[in-house]
Amino acid sequence: HATVHQKLSKVSSDSTKVSAVRRYLREFLMDGRVIDIPFVPRWVLVNCIIAPFRAFESAAFYRKLFHPETGAPLKHHLFQLTDILQNELGEDFHIVGAMRYQSPSIAEGLAKLHQKGVDHIIIIPLFPQYASASAGSVAEKAMDIIKSWKRIPSVSIVSQFVDEKGFIESWVDNAKPHVAKFDKVLFSYHGVPESHIQKASCGDYCKLSDECCLPSNNANRHCYRSQCVVTSHKIAAGLGLDPANYSVVFQSRLGLNKWLRPYIDDEIQKLCRENVKKVLVLSPSFVADCLETTVELGHTYHDTFMELGGEKWHLLESLNCHPMWVECLQKIILRHSAM
Repeated sequence: HATVHQKLSKVSSDSTKVSAVRRYLREFLMDGRVIDIPFVPRWVLVNCIIAPFRAFESAAFYRKLFHPETGAPLKHHLFQLTDILQNELGEDFHIVGAMRYQSPSIAEGLAKLHQKGVDHIIIIPLFPQYASASAGSVAEKAMDIIKSWKRIPSVSIVSQFVDEKGFIESWVDNAKPHVAKFDKVLFSYHGVPESHIQKASCGDYCKLSDECCLPSNNANRHCYRSQCVVTSHKIAAGLGLDPANYSVVFQSRLGLNKWLRPYIDDEIQKLCRENVKKVLVLSPSFVADCLETTVELGHTYHDTFMELGGEKWHLLESLNCHPMWVECLQKIILRHSAM
């Protein structure tokens, strides 16, 4: 058996150099599942407008993020996680970590497994909630590579894992010691354009509201917005939170199009108007600390909240290599390897 453990990050350059960040932005934003417009206007937008100018700002953010010894925390935690899983699962499995963009690439990871002659590849995009621009992109890239092989083994793709009890319980265990110290809990998720959600809708089911996001059913189980709402409700239930004591928000929007709402900056202003002083922030759309968590949530929005009169803004660290999360992944791998 073999497991290829794919890790996709939207903000993980190979280094903090402007040239490296620009190269990363071009690869990431030229993905047709990320900016889903025709190739020619996408090429012009990315190569002539976004990458040349945004690279300088993004490089500055990466300099805040990168550790002098371990580099990008996303890669650091990924490699730690793959080492732990390899040790726990033993020599019957081959655990390979890869990044959707830059290095180590999905192509490199799959090549290692192909060379070993494995009979089953389990692809796990490390995104809890399915979105076309994240897990969908990983699946498409992997299948594009595998389809060229003359010898194709069995392939399984884990498209989402919000229903995994261990995933929810890991977040509950992470947050439980902190919740009582705060007035409000924010569940913040990476935003996507509303058009992405509507294009992936089962027929005309999607209304971009909680009325179609809850409860979870066959029509919305692969809807990104629904999965974010469901994830939040499950974690909140595990923490014993009243609905009035938590909110679901979306961050990291880019451009002028409508993205999933409520936007986090609007919610911060609302909280301050309501005289909320202490906020605990969880970001369950990631399983490892990265630029969107450490810098965007931990610094940028922390500063916004404090400037508007807040007193305490605490970002809860991601799951990283939490023992319960490692055990959850083991169970996913073992279950799929038995299929």
